[in-house]
Amino acid sequence: MRKELVGAVAALFIVGAPMAHAQQPPSAQAGAPDNGRLNQADAKMLTDIRVGMIKAALQLTPDQEKLWPGVEEAIRTRAETRYRRLASLRDRLDQPRDMDPVQLYRQRADILADRAAGLRKLADAWQPLYQSLTSDQRTRLRLVTVHAMDSLRAAMESRNMDMDDEEDIDLWVFAH
Repeated sequence: MRKELVGAVAALFIVGAPMAHAQQPPSAQAGAPDNGRLNQADAKMLTDIRVGMIKAALQLTPDQEKLWPGVEEAIRTRAETRYRRLASLRDRLDQPRDMDPVQLYRQRADILADRAAGLRKLADAWQPLYQSLTSDQRTRLRLVTVHAMDSLRAAMESRNMDMDDEEDIDLWVFAH
């Protein structure tokens, strides 16, 4: 019964949050242009949902609960860092400037080093908890991870298709 309840609640959060946001009147969405980008509050809400889904799927024991705060903090830190990195990238792309390829390589190297360090911290936080998981909990964690990866892949494909459509429109407008 508990599994069905957790699944239903998770499904409601996943499906309901975007629908509720989409149904807000235009005055409620004023102040933020509708450019398809997440604002910081939306990104935090999605992180909250992801953290809740993972924790609910694991059904942690009281001993495992003691190991959870470090994992949750690492997940949230990584999500916040990703949001800031993408916001910074958007800001840089909006500023006209001459491109210095060497500087671009150095910036990319720094970004990748930061991402690697964040991923290492996440792995370090997960290790003690993961070692304490039962085989059923590990299976549920794999299922949640596979679902998340499928959703991410679908979102990326959709975004790429949207970008292709925008480029086609730009080419058509330019040609006519």
